Amino acid sequence: MTETITKTKNQTKTKLVIDIAIFIAFLIAMDPRSSGIAVHEWLAVSALAAIVVHLLLSWDWIMQTSRRIIGKSNSQTRINYILNWAMFIDVTILMLSGLVISKVVMPSLGINLPQGFAWRSLHDLSANVFLLLLGLHTALHWNWIVDTVKRYIFQPIGRLFSTSSRKDITA
Repeated sequence: MTETITKTKNQTKTKLVIDIAIFIAFLIAMDPRSSGIAVHEWLAVSALAAIVVHLLLSWDWIMQTSRRIIGKSNSQTRINYILNWAMFIDVTILMLSGLVISKVVMPSLGINLPQGFAWRSLHDLSANVFLLLLGLHTALHWNWIVDTVKRYIFQPIGRLFSTSSRKDITA
């Protein structure tokens, strides 16, 4: 295998793990009454770090698509690009408003912010918009998700239990 193919496979595996972690974290964080406000806030901060890693791993695609979005892109690429920007803007609003209304993370850092404006409403609205955008993003990438999960999770597990690769220990 060439170095480029190995790097691409490793990035794909890493993105899959990070994406699953972000998805699970978001599902847990969506109901802070169940997990508790401290878990909600620290999980969101952790998810933010994972999102940054996801963006860094996707940086080549982001730059290539940004350069050619006006000219040679097909409609699915344009929709994906616009959706990704909408998610980025929404996550920025979600995290900023979450930090402003924080009851655990910011106070633990010694930062107490004024609770004015409509930060709670903005946070709730951006969380609901993110849920919608995440659903669209997942639908748009469904084939990649299925192929990658098959290739890097199910096939290796299947090989572990394959009868053709087992040695006959009775002989």
